[in-house]
Amino acid sequence: MRSGRLEAFSDGVLAIIITIMVLELSVPDDTNWGSLLEIAPTLISYILSFIYVGIYWNNHHHLFQVTRRVNGKVLWANLHLLFWLSLIPFTTSWVGENHQASLPVASYGFVLMMAAVGWYILQRTLRELDPENEDLAQVTKGGPKEIVSVVLYALSIGLAFANVWVSIGIIFGIAALWVIPEKGVETIDYQG
Repeated sequence: MRSGRLEAFSDGVLAIIITIMVLELSVPDDTNWGSLLEIAPTLISYILSFIYVGIYWNNHHHLFQVTRRVNGKVLWANLHLLFWLSLIPFTTSWVGENHQASLPVASYGFVLMMAAVGWYILQRTLRELDPENEDLAQVTKGGPKEIVSVVLYALSIGLAFANVWVSIGIIFGIAALWVIPEKGVETIDYQG
């Protein structure tokens, strides 16, 4: 079967995730800089989460531009990824309200780590379905960035209980690592 419905559904879920996150933002109580600073942790957690959802949307787009077919396993692997991504608004809000607390920050790192695992499972499932697809192999070839990211997520989870700010710094660093797509992905001719 073709991937059009899977892509449309995924785009809709990601749009809803972003909508939920923005609806969680509260307007400052006053119109001065001090009241804006009071909600800064919530605003920063929203910006970071928006970037993460954007990274996944961008990579999902590239992945399905080279996908020739899907099956039930791919549908479930995609739902697994979307499940973890759908928890981002919850952990975003929790961190925004409790940015100095260990458990919310560790939970945020855990959800991001599990989304990365979900992404890996989706890629592997697609490769198993279509092992002859060279463009798909190029997009999903992986590398040290994937491994480093999962290791750093795991590290951020543990470090959240020792130093929340180091944990948050690691999570920001991983996002910075992924903002720019791989050059090989950008050069694939999706028309062919």
